[in-house]
Amino acid sequence: MRVLIAWANDSSVNLGVRALARGSEDLVRSVWPDAEFTYLNYGRRQPEVPWNPRSMLRERLTGRLGMQRWLRGFDLVWDTRSGDSFADIYGLERHSTMSMLHEFAAQAGVPVIMAPQTIGPFHTRRGRAMARRNLRRSELVFARDDVSARASSDLGRPVAAITSDLVFGIDQPTPAPEKRDVLLNVSGLLWDDNPHVDATRYREAIHRIIDGLLASGRSVTLFPHVLDSKNHDNDVPVSLALAEEYSGRIDIAVPTDLEEARAMIAASELVIGARMHACLNALSTGTPAVAMAYSRKFAPLMEAVGWDHVVSITEAGEWADAVLAHAATPGLRAQAEAARDKGRELLEPLVAGLKTSL
Repeated sequence: MRVLIAWANDSSVNLGVRALARGSEDLVRSVWPDAEFTYLNYGRRQPEVPWNPRSMLRERLTGRLGMQRWLRGFDLVWDTRSGDSFADIYGLERHSTMSMLHEFAAQAGVPVIMAPQTIGPFHTRRGRAMARRNLRRSELVFARDDVSARASSDLGRPVAAITSDLVFGIDQPTPAPEKRDVLLNVSGLLWDDNPHVDATRYREAIHRIIDGLLASGRSVTLFPHVLDSKNHDNDVPVSLALAEEYSGRIDIAVPTDLEEARAMIAASELVIGARMHACLNALSTGTPAVAMAYSRKFAPLMEAVGWDHVVSITEAGEWADAVLAHAATPGLRAQAEAARDKGRELLEPLVAGLKTSL
């Protein structure tokens, strides 16, 4: 069984993307233990596949690079869309590139499954048209929340099941030896001007959260979840700057890979973060997480596993006060363990669907 995992990989600097890849492998192997995996993603390009819509269309017409022949070598294309990129909010070029790969794989006669992910939003006519075709051409479609399921249905394709995020399919980690109190993930995506939130308010909120935690006697460790790279929105530079600013009053721990990150999370009391998969990695290990939500993908996914400790940072209000209130809620550990178990339970229909569909 040869499986192409599209739009996730095991070496991305974004540990959320690595979590999608690892969860995909663990789940698919639970059905096909001998499956072999190939990744295709930004940062893991394949020479047979061009990397923009115009070049992909030219290759489809000429076949110069052998893209269709390469795609026909797989038994399954597992389309993750990086978890939240089956939408046009990140630009039509990204949506087009991913959608064209899906279409050309289907034309090659390979079953394509839309892995559990956020579906939508689609704000453009072209974006909706591409999404509608991809959904229609998919062997199976899974949504990771009910809002996404409704979006798929509105486009003419009811989902096979509403599951949870693929991170809940990863085997449980062994906690790291060093115990930590609060891991604070500060997002490089949001720290400077960005299309998602008011960066000035976000920076102010982070400072108030740190100050409030320290004043209440808690220890804080800065925890990048997108590792250092040439991309400007990675989490490491801002974490280093904050650690220097607080001059020894807070710590910083930069994981080297997904396994180390999950071990650190499992040995901590609480995660606070605006990177959604930093929070989902926590919940999938039974560690409480307070999510600072910058898009609509957060709340419905977490509500599906019974977790309501989510603060919207796209709305008015005192973000820091709300985060600190959630962080002080009694019984968070038991709630997080219940969310972990619910997330794993919600993936069972996906496994059953794979066993019966192919």
